[in-house]
Amino acid sequence: MKKKMTVVLENMNRKMAAALAGTVILSGMTGAAALAQEQVITDNFADVDMNGTTITFWHSMGGVNGEAMDYLVNKFNEENPDGITVEAVYQGEYDDAINKLKSAQIGNMGADLVQIYDIGTRFMIDSGWVIPMQEMIDADGYDLSRIEPNIAAYYTTDDGLYSMPFNSSTPLLYYNKDMFTAAGIEEAPKSLPEIAEIGDALMEQGGAQEVIAISIYGWYFEQWLCKQGLELADNENGRGAAATGVVFDENGGALNILSAWQDLYQKGYAPNVGRSGSDTATTDFTSGKAAMTLGSTASLKQILQDVGDSFEVGTAYYPAVTEEDQGGVSIGGASLWALNNQDETRAAATWKFIQFMISPESQAYWNAQTGYFPVTTATAQEQAFQDNIAQYPQFETAIDQLHDSAPEYAGALLSVFPEARQIVETQIENMINGSQTPEESVERMAEQINASIEDYNLLNE
Repeated sequence: MKKKMTVVLENMNRKMAAALAGTVILSGMTGAAALAQEQVITDNFADVDMNGTTITFWHSMGGVNGEAMDYLVNKFNEENPDGITVEAVYQGEYDDAINKLKSAQIGNMGADLVQIYDIGTRFMIDSGWVIPMQEMIDADGYDLSRIEPNIAAYYTTDDGLYSMPFNSSTPLLYYNKDMFTAAGIEEAPKSLPEIAEIGDALMEQGGAQEVIAISIYGWYFEQWLCKQGLELADNENGRGAAATGVVFDENGGALNILSAWQDLYQKGYAPNVGRSGSDTATTDFTSGKAAMTLGSTASLKQILQDVGDSFEVGTAYYPAVTEEDQGGVSIGGASLWALNNQDETRAAATWKFIQFMISPESQAYWNAQTGYFPVTTATAQEQAFQDNIAQYPQFETAIDQLHDSAPEYAGALLSVFPEARQIVETQIENMINGSQTPEESVERMAEQINASIEDYNLLNE
């Protein structure tokens, strides 16, 4: 009886805490959703006079990426013939940007265009704050086939494209070719079991101290579900409608991942190098300690720079969980969301800027400077893109992997993705530390993520 009462109280406390945490979300959504029901775009943008219009663009690109962003914004401001001025404002990292957006919407302030990370997609769709990108595309007659289909697929639901892909990446397997040659291994492994098969050779003949350095990262877990061709959540992976719960515990996908990961760890091939916030996995690889690592395509240039002439870096497709897997990869990164400010002139100006940012010329520059995928297919014809591929042939692996995937492996849309990733990472860490089995980790992942989804859906009915 005492145990039952404790569970009831825990559930009540959880719901009360969620209600308090969700007040900001609800307050912003309610007003914005009502506004979004009003039509802001006429049948086309052709007759809209945008001269002298200023729009505000919030983004999360700092460092070298921020410099590339500033270059493109300044170029647009100097060259666009419509008299549009874009004021670009750095809003911190992705989490900071979306939290500032929530606060701004409550005060009926904010931007015209925002850059939001991939895992914020379902939240943005549900918010009612946006002009769906499909409306802008239809108003202008833009040919959507210009966008890479396997990239556009992530931001697409049954209602069409919601945001415009901009900085997209997929995960790759990076490997030390010198170690592989010394160990007599001619090809990179295609699956986690194959990594285990070559582990001893890489350590004994190849000189590796670690076979593979894998950060504990929720994105990798999600990718391995895609590689298996299995869904993370119900309701068509959260695309047909908002998800009501996960299904990775029912379809066996999560247990397959954790069992293979634990096997690599227990055999001494994949030590615990910490969570994704740490650079340990990358450093272990670039320093010559680990024979392999997993990383984003956007990390390629930095990895090559850090390795220098120490050894030859190879790239290969993201490894499957089993040798029989026939799935693909999903993208990471962020996209551009148009906010509904009930102003068709600003909406039209925002669309003009978006078109500039995804033009082949702009995307070739962006790819060369940052390592993110070009999202527009015609970018492949740009000389700047071709020169970059010639200088960094390893990036061709990323292009081939993207084209060999398919839209059905686009991955899930989840309202509580940031929380879900933290839960996944904690449970994987607990498994690796030996405090629970893969089965227990999967069960706790499902329970905790489902509780978060339930709270979110309850607050946003």
